[in-house]
Amino acid sequence: MSSSHIAPSGVQHSAIDRLLISLDSAVRTVWADHAAARPCPKAPVEDQVLTDQDKREAAALMRVNHVGEVCAQALYASQAWGTKDPYLKAQFDAAAREETDHLAWTEQRLRELGGRTSLLNPLWYAGAFGIGLLAARAGDKISLGFVVETERQVEHHLNSHMDKLPQGDQSSRAIVAQMRDDEVAHANAALKAGGAELPAPVRGLMRLAAKVMTTTAHYI
Repeated sequence: MSSSHIAPSGVQHSAIDRLLISLDSAVRTVWADHAAARPCPKAPVEDQVLTDQDKREAAALMRVNHVGEVCAQALYASQAWGTKDPYLKAQFDAAAREETDHLAWTEQRLRELGGRTSLLNPLWYAGAFGIGLLAARAGDKISLGFVVETERQVEHHLNSHMDKLPQGDQSSRAIVAQMRDDEVAHANAALKAGGAELPAPVRGLMRLAAKVMTTTAHYI
């Protein structure tokens, strides 16, 4: 079995190359500022004046969303590493680039709200990377199925945030709405590529892990 990976462009990466690329991605995701390829979504109407309590609540929710994007970067990076299919790797890499937009948008909104990112982002990234690598080792169909289920749960989570965000915070709502649409597209692409339905116990464990993460990130 070869330890190298060939990208669609024909570039060959050794296992060491891929490890270094993954480490670089981790450092950039957790500690670097991010630039979006797409403009930040704009609300059709202006924000109302937000109270300090409204800003704190919106910032907590956007911090949770930012953590979700940190985890998404880790998952896609590990799944791209784990697959031997160069075209599937390209699909994971493309999805990760869209998730980078989400990172940039949530970071920008957190600054506007006077909030901060999670102090536990290194932990969230490491945990998600390990889970994604396990999914990749189970085979491409399972790995894709993991993407489908993850994105479905994220869609549900973002819908709940649309209900929880302060009514006057139209800027955050516009960002969350675009993120939700992108996650739906990622789930559909993974399903179309052959993602398998995960067993109910696995889906339940994923929901439990997501609950722990979102509850903790709300405050820390």
